[in-house]
Amino acid sequence: MSSEKVVFQDLFSGHAACYARSRPGYPAELFAYLAELCGERRLAWDCATGSGQAAVGLTEHFDRVIATDASEAQLAHATPHDRIEYRAMAADGDGIEDGSVDLVTVAQALHWLPLEAFYSNVRRVLRPGGVIAAWCYALSRVSERIDALCDRFYHDVVGSYWEAGRRYIDEQYETIAFPFEEIRPTPRFACRAEWTLAEYLDYLASWSAVQLYRKDRGTDPVEEMTNDLKAAWNDSADSHGEGERRRVVTWPVHLRLGYCSPP
Repeated sequence: MSSEKVVFQDLFSGHAACYARSRPGYPAELFAYLAELCGERRLAWDCATGSGQAAVGLTEHFDRVIATDASEAQLAHATPHDRIEYRAMAADGDGIEDGSVDLVTVAQALHWLPLEAFYSNVRRVLRPGGVIAAWCYALSRVSERIDALCDRFYHDVVGSYWEAGRRYIDEQYETIAFPFEEIRPTPRFACRAEWTLAEYLDYLASWSAVQLYRKDRGTDPVEEMTNDLKAAWNDSADSHGEGERRRVVTWPVHLRLGYCSPP
């Protein structure tokens, strides 16, 4: 297991609106499973919440959710909910009462955080026997032809623009430091959406590597692959217009779970 420290960088504030509208939600079954692991369900902390995708899912099972992010721009696009308190706060900062949290979640963001400082904060805020859950999803899966284009785009076109921490997602979070009483094995979950081509292209545009590519080169790599992707998207007889066909898009979820101390 790697002990490498990942330094947080704000890679999403500049396109917070795109991120908020184009990222998939998480399956309800995931949140139900996490809640079952907790002895109490008074308070959950969703760290690096972004625009609140995971925080909203937690409200079905917890009395309160504190959802934090270092990016005020991201929080400005978060989904309001009467059980969620959004706070602009770094992952390693104060602001949550000691021993008050039943569950800490980090969705698609652990690899961006200052791990040592964040984990120290987790130990401070969790109740004895409290749970930390960190998960990621990698590349979407749609069809063999579309997936091949996506994989080439990810590795060969914008591959050099991914920050170093992104490799932890490629390694399914198996190599990231996780110094807790680990819960193994974990169930398999997947994100799922039914999207048009336009929605799928918006998702690709939300990648941090795409934003860095645009800034560096002054061209749009998503636009450059749109024609090939359009042909693959509409490659069956039941297609209804260019890009209007809805396809099922899935993302396998890779989950790390642990107790702050044995329950």
